[in-house]
Order: sequence, then C-alpha cells, then structure tokens
Amino acid sequence: MNTRITAIWTKIVESRYWVVRSVMGRRVCILLAVLVSMGMPVASHAASQKPPQPPAPPPQESKPAPYDDKLARLSEILGAVQYLRTLCPATGPQEWRKAMSDILAADTANEPQRKQRMTAAFNRGYRTFAAVHTSCTPAAILAEQKYRNEGATLAQEITSRFGN
Repeated sequence: MNTRITAIWTKIVESRYWVVRSVMGRRVCILLAVLVSMGMPVASHAASQKPPQPPAPPPQESKPAPYDDKLARLSEILGAVQYLRTLCPATGPQEWRKAMSDILAADTANEPQRKQRMTAAFNRGYRTFAAVHTSCTPAAILAEQKYRNEGATLAQEITSRFGN
C-alpha cells in the first residue's frame, strides 16, 4: 500500500511538473516575444542617435588665498559699516559698498567662488546690523566706530603682510 501511494504521488507530482512547465514555458515565450518586439524599436532608435559626449571635467575649485579669512572679515565689517553709516549719517566718505566692489574687482576677478564668499560676508555684516539696529542710537554709533577701527587695522595688516 505504501508503494502504491508513492507511485500515485509520483504520477501527480510529475503531471503537475509538466503542466507547470508547459504553462510557464508558454508564458516565458510570450514574455520574450513582447520584450524582443519592444526592444527592436529602441535598439534602432538608439543606433541612430549620436554617442553620448564624455562629461565635462568639473570646474577646479580655487584655492583660498592665505589672507581669505581676514578678507572675509573685512568684507563683513564693510557691510556692517555700510549699514550703520546709512542709518546714522556721518561726515566723511560713504562709499563702503564701492570700496567692497573695488576689492572684489581687484582680488577675485577670475574666481567666482571667492567673490561669492566675500559678497556673502559683506551681506552678512549688513544684515546682522539691520536685524539689531533699526534706528540711529548711541550703541549703533559706537559699533560703527569700533568696526571702522577694526576694518582699518585689518586692511593695514592684509596689505603689510600680503601686499606687493
């Protein structure tokens, strides 16, 4: 009896295997035919296109100058003084923004990333004081004087150490 069950079970398994195999075989053939028919137009379209261009080399990052940190601080100071001088008009030159433009033109002409960093520092100095001081107060006048002195010291240090 045990051998008879084994024989029946073997026939069932074999018949299922052949049914599954034949159904799967049909499905695979259909899938393959669909893929081939879809792939032919793509292959012919791909063959008609030009080969892709090699990617452009990434732009070289400019190395920071040895005085970039000091120049960024000077830029920030110029931005702060520009705002404070506009807020509290004083006698003397009011051309802080022009001074910054001249520095950018002279020092970062061919280096857009450095120019962007220095411009960001100027704007940061301007916005920092714009957020704190909305009117001319004694504290704003004192801050402007301190920043002018620090800026003069930095400018002298940069030119004496790194100037030609």
